[in-house]
Amino acid sequence: MNPDAFRSPVFVKRATYIVQEIASLADAIDFLNEWPGDRRDLIHEAALKACYDAYDGRIPVSAARNAFFGFARRAAILEDTTAAMQWLAACKSGGGKVQV
Repeated sequence: MNPDAFRSPVFVKRATYIVQEIASLADAIDFLNEWPGDRRDLIHEAALKACYDAYDGRIPVSAARNAFFGFARRAAILEDTTAAMQWLAACKSGGGKVQV
C-alpha cells in the first residue's frame, strides 16, 4: 500500500457536475496548488502545510487528510461519500470496445 494514500478518499466538487476523488497526499497537494489564488485563505494554507508536513513525515497522513477534509467542508466543495460511491458502483466498466 502507498504510505501517502489516505485510509479513505475525500470526494470534492470540481465543477457543477464533476466530482474528484482525493485519495492521497499527492492528490490533495495538486488540488490545493490549483485552487484559485483569490479564494485562498488561512484554512487553505493550513491544509496545504499539513499535506507537505505529512509528505515530509513530520505529521501522520491521517492528520493531513483531516486538514484537507476541513478545507473542503469550509470551501463548500465536500461531496457526500455515499452518493459518490453509489455513482461509481453503478458505472459498468467495459472492455473499451464499441459494441454494435
